[in-house]
Amino acid sequence: MPVNLPEINPALLAPIQGIRLGWAESNIKQPNRKDLLVIEIAKGSTVSGVFTQNRFCAAPVTLCKKHLVTVKNNDRTSIKALVINTGNANAGTGEQGMLDAQTTCQSLAEIMAIPVESILPFSTGVILEHLPMNKLLAGLPHAVANLTTNNWADAAWAIMTTDVAPKAYSTTVQIGTEQVTITGISKGAGMIHPNMATMLGYIATDANITQSLLDEITKEIADLSFNCISVDGDTSTNDSFIVIATGKSKTAVINERNDEGFKAIYDALLETAQYLAKAIVRDGEGATKFLTITVKGALSIEEAKAIGFSIGKSPLVKTAMFASDPNLGRVLAAIGYASRECKSLDDLDTEQLELYFGEVLVAEKGGRAINYQEEEGQAIMNEAEIDITVQLHRGNEDATIWSCDFSYDYVKINAEYRT
Repeated sequence: MPVNLPEINPALLAPIQGIRLGWAESNIKQPNRKDLLVIEIAKGSTVSGVFTQNRFCAAPVTLCKKHLVTVKNNDRTSIKALVINTGNANAGTGEQGMLDAQTTCQSLAEIMAIPVESILPFSTGVILEHLPMNKLLAGLPHAVANLTTNNWADAAWAIMTTDVAPKAYSTTVQIGTEQVTITGISKGAGMIHPNMATMLGYIATDANITQSLLDEITKEIADLSFNCISVDGDTSTNDSFIVIATGKSKTAVINERNDEGFKAIYDALLETAQYLAKAIVRDGEGATKFLTITVKGALSIEEAKAIGFSIGKSPLVKTAMFASDPNLGRVLAAIGYASRECKSLDDLDTEQLELYFGEVLVAEKGGRAINYQEEEGQAIMNEAEIDITVQLHRGNEDATIWSCDFSYDYVKINAEYRT
């Protein structure tokens, strides 16, 4: 079961003015489950996205990026719909995969009477298999007929693959006398490691944010949330993170960072993205432990992240966590080889480094802390949530990474993924 992930309450997922969501059961991989989602976006909304950098990126990712560029170059058109299917990633599918993504958009465009380039397609699931287009296309009319403003909980279910639990979050902020609402969903449990954002995440707000500013902050928010998690060190072919600002609230247009309300809205968007990102880790395939890895005193964010991820994706560290074994040497070793990803760490002075489990100093001056007792480490390792802090004492930059353990179930889930 997910590690301390609260069950979503549909009543607490606030509708966003300008957003409607509809789902269908298309039997793409499994019968009788929600596996197709359409999100309708009001005219005039701004939409921004970041995508995987995997060279085998899926056909829908390529088409999404193309449609976003097309819309941004045409003032008369905006993104009006998203379409997401689970059960099949439409990745590694060559020319036919691109044709299938285009056909999906064309069919939805005809049903909704909107331009084909105003649709962003997304797929997630098995790689190297073609979409069952007859099933997908048959489900589209049902998803459109099901469009309503309060379908966020069902939408969270509809984008799941190996997830055990749906992931959703909603919050509001007060700007003067007006209220701004933010609601988002994400999916992911395995093949989780950042290269922009991880798996699928969608956040919508009724704030009025200009396109250029939304593009800027979407990348920043991804870097501080979905780009700070790792379940297994594998980056998906289909990773996508989308932020939508419908502009339907009564607050003023936000064009600059010093505009009224910007910081409050930015912080709420980041809060939402970080919750959704951490929910993915809490629901990591087979996970029993949730790890928060904070690296302090680095020369750069790149250094801090490199060490955090070196610890967070180490199979030896992760299996020790599953066993509740305070095997400090595995963490130190992972820190020591982080320079493979960040060359500036070649001169890391391990004599200056301090390692903490929770509040307990466990290593310093190149070895075990003089006052450390194994019983202290064991008590911390027995918990479901474990904080690891590394103090480098070489600079002023910090970063936090979220990860999980490796259990027997992780191997079982992935061994049986296509069965």
